[in-house]
Amino acid sequence: MRFFIDTADIGEIRDLAATGLVDGVTTNPSLVAKTGRDFIEVLKEICAIVPGPVSAEVAATDTQTMLSEGRLLAAVAKNVVIKVPLTPDGLKACRAFTDEGTPVNVTLCFSAAQAILAAKAGARYVSPFVGRLDDIGADGLDLIADIVEIYNAYPDFTTEVLVASVRGAAHVVESAKMGAHVATLPPAILRAMFKHPLTDKGLEAFLADWAKTGQSILDTKTNGTANGSKSTRRRA
Repeated sequence: MRFFIDTADIGEIRDLAATGLVDGVTTNPSLVAKTGRDFIEVLKEICAIVPGPVSAEVAATDTQTMLSEGRLLAAVAKNVVIKVPLTPDGLKACRAFTDEGTPVNVTLCFSAAQAILAAKAGARYVSPFVGRLDDIGADGLDLIADIVEIYNAYPDFTTEVLVASVRGAAHVVESAKMGAHVATLPPAILRAMFKHPLTDKGLEAFLADWAKTGQSILDTKTNGTANGSKSTRRRA
């Protein structure tokens, strides 16, 4: 499973990209608005930091304006993916962009029927929102299972399942077990995946035991390099 991070915060993107765990980025108008910055400038910076796909969402709701906005966004960098809503106009734009060779992420998917339409329109990614379905009493992970099953049944479908609206590590793990291709995670969720109380407890014990030795790995008086050098000279 590939990990995208769902943010427009340049600091977060730069820091998490340094871990080597970030395969791409997803943004939307709400996330960009939080930065208080110009959308195009933010998009340029993100694309320069992350070489993988960067989803940039159009703000228009009619096909022609979506196409105009999307073409402008696609010109920012080669790794831009145009994000459109799962509406009739959005799918028309998806087909046009796909025919032009521009990858598309179809967002706001809430049913398997919608996911089939996105695949037939040529989407590179479809983004089912698991958390928002959970919020209304449905099971968002059931939708992921249905879409993966359907897509696997039709080899001609090349659309990848991009799990969105992720609320915790369990969403990521269960989606991975089902075979979803990508999960887009808020930075806090990705950071939370590092955590386990036994990891913290084990590290604390290791550090306490090491402190008792009074040694420092960086101290050349006690590290193996100095001792090894002396041994080599004696053997010579």
